Amino acid sequence: MIACRGRSASFLFLSNSHLSVYKNARYGVSQAGRDGTLCYTFFKRRRCVHTSLYLNMTLKSGIVGLPNVGKSTLFNALLQNSVAQCANFPFCTIEPNVGIVPVPDPRLEVLQKLHQSEKVVPAFLEFVDIAGLVSGASKGEGLGNRFLANIRECDAIVHVVRCFESEDIVHVEGSIDPLRDIDIIHTELALADFAQIEKKLERLKRNKAESKLEWEALEKAKAALDNGTMLRNAVNLSSQERAFLVPLQLLTMKPVLYAANVSEESLSKGNTFTQLVCQRAKEEDASFVIVSAQVEAELASLSEDEKSEYLRMLGVERDKIGLPVLVREMYKLLGLETYFTSGPKETRAWTIRKGTKAPQAAGLIHSDFERGFIRAETISYEQLVAIGSEKKAREQGLIRSEGKDYIVQEGDVVHFRFNV
Repeated sequence: MIACRGRSASFLFLSNSHLSVYKNARYGVSQAGRDGTLCYTFFKRRRCVHTSLYLNMTLKSGIVGLPNVGKSTLFNALLQNSVAQCANFPFCTIEPNVGIVPVPDPRLEVLQKLHQSEKVVPAFLEFVDIAGLVSGASKGEGLGNRFLANIRECDAIVHVVRCFESEDIVHVEGSIDPLRDIDIIHTELALADFAQIEKKLERLKRNKAESKLEWEALEKAKAALDNGTMLRNAVNLSSQERAFLVPLQLLTMKPVLYAANVSEESLSKGNTFTQLVCQRAKEEDASFVIVSAQVEAELASLSEDEKSEYLRMLGVERDKIGLPVLVREMYKLLGLETYFTSGPKETRAWTIRKGTKAPQAAGLIHSDFERGFIRAETISYEQLVAIGSEKKAREQGLIRSEGKDYIVQEGDVVHFRFNV
């Protein structure tokens, strides 16, 4: 299967050069590749690439931050592969690196055991490693215009903040100050948005009377930025006004997760730097996680037994800290939910937006499912696990028959009935 990924397309394909990304993945999605691995490629800069995987969601999370804060190390750890170049100098990364990452979900393993499934397929997220921004990026400093354009194409931001001290790794500002670093990035994103809004207002001047509502929305957004407010936190913007801003892909409207990058010693409890970042995240109603890019890079190179021993020495649980938490938080930040299909052949996690109705959720599996939708036989994951089997659930009347207006819920286990 080959497809082109444009603004409205939802296909993503990965190339053979990325096969190793999945060889050590937690879930064995081996059915897709001829050689027992999941393969994917994508269309980029007129290059055609193929896949054996159809992704129903291609929302992108951009990894941003100052140079030398650990972005590329973190990205490589996410992919369990050295795709992005890492070095102790600014602008080591110039072209954005793109990778697909499985979403850790222990429910898949439980459902697999319950149905004795031959295969397990997790949900996936797309991450983009974007080169470091510096002061003046909005005016083109450090290839800033290109890097800001890369962020504009993303749907959410992972803002990596350096929260460790090391004489061996230079800091572009000469010292460790996470709040200053956050403010630098905020300033550059806000300045870029301000310029974008001014350009749009200039274009609307000729038809100001016909575009009154849009004009007012842009002026409100401009005033918020001028007051130092990120647009995602601008409470004076109505939903209708925000809709006018969406086509501009404004950087400060994108949801943010702060990833406080720490040393090995601070991974379990954090440090004074992470406390500052955590407080800033609360003030902005943003998400926050503590990660150690260096620890994650080390884990990516270890066997499962070695990983367990290493984590035991660090005093941390794998699913409760670091990258697994980061990936799950980004999934929620993007407004995504998971429903499951499970049986003897396959247990699979399907990604939907919050508020998706049953026919559209069914359409992710096959267009015929949506076109000929009859009903969705549904039970929550928790109910199914508690009762122990689908047969018992049916006998006790726990499986609900839902119609076309049913909004699929997080964790639903679903069988779709259709006729075409």
